[in-house]
Amino acid sequence: MNIDPILKALMAALHGEGPAVEIMVDKNGAPQAVPVETGVEDAAVVVRTSGSTGTPKATVLTVDALAASSVSTAVALRGEGQWLLALPLQYVAGVQVLVRSLYAGTRPWVMDQSSGFTPEAFTAAAEELTDKIRFTSLVPTQLQRLLDSPTPETLAVLRRFNAILLGGAPASAGLLATAHAEGLKVVTTYGSAETCGGCIYDGEPLDGVEVRIGEGELEGRILLGGDTVAAGYLDAARASKAAFFEEDGVQWYITGDLGELSDDGKLTVLGRADDVIITGGVKASAAYIQGKLEELDGVTAAFVTGVPSREWGQAVAAYVAVTDASPAGLKGFTARRDEVLGVLAPKTVFADKDLPMLPNGKPDRMAMIDRLSELHQGQ
Repeated sequence: MNIDPILKALMAALHGEGPAVEIMVDKNGAPQAVPVETGVEDAAVVVRTSGSTGTPKATVLTVDALAASSVSTAVALRGEGQWLLALPLQYVAGVQVLVRSLYAGTRPWVMDQSSGFTPEAFTAAAEELTDKIRFTSLVPTQLQRLLDSPTPETLAVLRRFNAILLGGAPASAGLLATAHAEGLKVVTTYGSAETCGGCIYDGEPLDGVEVRIGEGELEGRILLGGDTVAAGYLDAARASKAAFFEEDGVQWYITGDLGELSDDGKLTVLGRADDVIITGGVKASAAYIQGKLEELDGVTAAFVTGVPSREWGQAVAAYVAVTDASPAGLKGFTARRDEVLGVLAPKTVFADKDLPMLPNGKPDRMAMIDRLSELHQGQ
């Protein structure tokens, strides 16, 4: 993939010498930088939200926001260096690999994903990096694939990264434990397109980022403010007003997640605000149930949601990725599920080798909700 034209367009936008750009993929799957008229002063990049919970929105990121994100990332990671691009360029995590590289004055290396993400292709690309300081951004599914029966070569290149940023979706405790045991420097990140990507590293906000927990109508919601917050959505005034507000000169973004802050200001993400399932009058946390399912042997990932039910109002349903999808394997999983979760055990379960994913590596929530609703049939 020739990224030189994209780097050139991004450089011009960041220096105010060209229009804001959106990286889009053509019919052949090749990314290209497309000029965008935003009407926002100092706009540099437009990125689409993932669409994992609905229609994607075009988020406008300014030069100042991207610069603040790049600088604070370098501070948190204790240096600038060379980045390996392993994520789609049309989403914020991929864009940020290029933006950070431009600010660092280093050339990013792009892995070959013409055959999808594979440990072999990642390893080959990582071996091409030349800088002593090396970084990459991955989603949990990618790291899981890299650590499933890894070759010595794959482990060697993974251990050479000064940091592996892990975001896009919650990482299971098992995956993080495996990464730590293998000596990998994994940094969990939390953020979104609306905050220039990850702005909370291992629970700690980056420099220039503020975090608080909402009250009243926003009870329990994670609110993110500061230098890295987007200007708003393109041509979507109502959506922008619902998601962003300014207070005392600080731009704030209202996330769709629930969280809590420790006494020392460390953030714990509890799950999505719409993930509370009321089944038979009992409130159940989808995030809690998901965590319990992912602790079971043979379960590599899980997604839990509520589906319409005539009897319960909502019924707990789960889409699980399992290592053994045979009848015997599923029977064993069902027994362990019921033993661990009791009355909170999902009434409907769909098991497969992997969860369906969006191009940016996030779980395709809408596809799984549709599949589980179809299976449950409103019972």
